[in-house]
Amino acid sequence: MPNELTHFDLKGNAVMVDVSEKEITARTALAKGIISMNNEAMSAVLSGTAKKGDVLGVARIGGIMAAKKCADIIPLCHPLNFDKCAVDFSVNESKKEIEASCEVKLSGKTGAEMEALTGVSTALLTIYDMCKALDKGMVIGNIRLCEKSGGKSGLYVN
Repeated sequence: MPNELTHFDLKGNAVMVDVSEKEITARTALAKGIISMNNEAMSAVLSGTAKKGDVLGVARIGGIMAAKKCADIIPLCHPLNFDKCAVDFSVNESKKEIEASCEVKLSGKTGAEMEALTGVSTALLTIYDMCKALDKGMVIGNIRLCEKSGGKSGLYVN
């Protein structure tokens, strides 16, 4: 089966994929990414002493908001109605890293991968924004789709 790009028509024009004939199925997507920082920034996040407030609480809300607005910022994405969107964090204090995850669940005709990726990216960017006075050298990386289910392609685990 050839690997065809679905966002182009036969003339090579960018188009939104026509999902009108697709079945509505339960779909999920989970994305993760990491931000690394210096000791001072990590300490402020963990102790709640960052000048801008509760870093992880604000980043959680920012990630959820971004996931819901994905179709407004990523060209050709379909607007989706979520059944669930959750952003969570895992702190590795010894490595000075915070892993963010974003899970999106819905019933629809197209998947939620872009929404989960947008959510996790924005959560990490929010952490950067709230801590940049303490560490301008923070590194965001390893943003990836970890798992998706539903639709024609079924389960994917990275």
